[in-house]
Amino acid sequence: MLVTAWAAGTQLSPPAPDAGSTDAVRLGPAAGEDVAGYLARTVDLPAPADRTPRLALVQFDAALTPDAAATALTRTTLLAAVVRVPFPRVQTALREVDAPPAPPPAALRAALTTAGGEAAADAAAAASAGASPSQADTRRIAVARAEAAALGRPGCACLVGAVVRVELAALPVVRAAPGVRAVQVAPPGTSRARLAVSPLLPEQGPGRPDGPVVGPVPDDGPVPPA
Repeated sequence: MLVTAWAAGTQLSPPAPDAGSTDAVRLGPAAGEDVAGYLARTVDLPAPADRTPRLALVQFDAALTPDAAATALTRTTLLAAVVRVPFPRVQTALREVDAPPAPPPAALRAALTTAGGEAAADAAAAASAGASPSQADTRRIAVARAEAAALGRPGCACLVGAVVRVELAALPVVRAAPGVRAVQVAPPGTSRARLAVSPLLPEQGPGRPDGPVVGPVPDDGPVPPA
């Protein structure tokens, strides 16, 4: 697994670079970036001389179920799922989970199960950290427990993106697939070890709840019961 979890709307730590390289390749919008500008730059690419398959970050228009996400990713090779439980105005964790060797629908369902186990472990670890948790700690524990419960339900619409390998000739088909909002392609030669992803969230953008600029997810909404 490249990344266990990070807070939605924040910069994640890049993975360990390739031997001989000190640079991580980041896919996703930058903090403070205009969403419309980001979407434009994901498609405004020069014709590449190197036509070999590339790593890419597929970002969904809304959080999808495993079956819907698998349909959107038909022309790609799934490598990892990006999971987030979409509670309104609650900052939940983004979790990048490596896809097991299975057909995409089954692999994505397994990714949700793995993410649910991680959320339960996060809640247990936070609950055991101290005898008198702060108000923020209490909320964090409640959020993690609610995430674990949601991810344990069949058909959770909790997939916000995926890391894939894609043929460049298939990009127009993937970008036009139902549920796909954007596909950002990594430079040629990028390996998984160098790749760091921080996807555009469905709530971010003009006319969407979190507005036209990429920023921290609001965290003032009620936490659903676990």
